[in-house]
Amino acid sequence: MCGRYSITTAPEAMRRLFRFENAAPDLPPRYNAAPTDKLPVVRLGRDGRRELAVLRWGLIPFWAKDEKIGFKSINARAESVATAPAFREAFRHRRCLVPVNGFYEWKKLPDGGKQPHYIGMRDGSPFALAGLWERWKKGADPIESFTIITGEPNSLTAALHDRMPVILEPDHWDAWLGARDTAAPLAMLQPFPAQLMAAYPVSPKVGNVKNDTPDLVQPLA
Repeated sequence: MCGRYSITTAPEAMRRLFRFENAAPDLPPRYNAAPTDKLPVVRLGRDGRRELAVLRWGLIPFWAKDEKIGFKSINARAESVATAPAFREAFRHRRCLVPVNGFYEWKKLPDGGKQPHYIGMRDGSPFALAGLWERWKKGADPIESFTIITGEPNSLTAALHDRMPVILEPDHWDAWLGARDTAAPLAMLQPFPAQLMAAYPVSPKVGNVKNDTPDLVQPLA
């Protein structure tokens, strides 16, 4: 699964990378983004152009009676995303990019404990996870939310967990956002090349959502 990540790239740098056209909001760096937080995604606006929007992490299906379902929908499985009731409409019509600098995963230890690891690109560059978004209108105010798609791990992340977030190649971003059918997006849900990535242990402080400081992404001494 993917339950924590960092997004520390400045909004204008994100604009150059993701080519969104709306005014960039003032986004502080996040070193420990967690479910229910409001976080940036890149999607197509009503005019068909890319926009940066700030949505709540944890997708609330449009048909949900209660927004609490979002707590269980922070991730969507690649194997069932096209058919699962919570995600199939969003997969057809509301795909998005989730900008990140890295994500966390916890490795089980022989003594029963868990050691958090930070995983990102070997060159430290930001990247995009495959996401879906939804607009829920049954409350007093509409809520826009998103989920991150997870799939099979590559050889790097398999040592830490049996799943990893789907990372999209930049050459796939246009088709991921704009494809009218689901065949091409489904084909993109593959493990990202392990040789382009790096992982290292980090402080257990990342386990507390109240901690959100630069030292969380630093290698454990």
